[in-house]
Amino acid sequence: MTTISTAKKSINLEALVDQIARIHIPVKIRTPKSTCILISDDEWRSIQETLYLKSIPGVWESIVEGMKAPLEDFVSADEIEWLNEKK
Repeated sequence: MTTISTAKKSINLEALVDQIARIHIPVKIRTPKSTCILISDDEWRSIQETLYLKSIPGVWESIVEGMKAPLEDFVSADEIEWLNEKK
């Protein structure tokens, strides 16, 4: 993880935020008294969603189980009747 010190006066905050949003890599920002992590809004929402799903008993295990299932166990969206009725 890249670390940036606020002692460096040439930091272009707008460019830094744009870059983080584009490449989705967090940056550690350090001051003499504290440190924080700057992440994109998409990354933050993804973390929040993961934490929420992990907080519901059985949901995370179900997701992991589904990820391990062979593709033959799934159906295509074209085969889902109620989904195709809306088209």
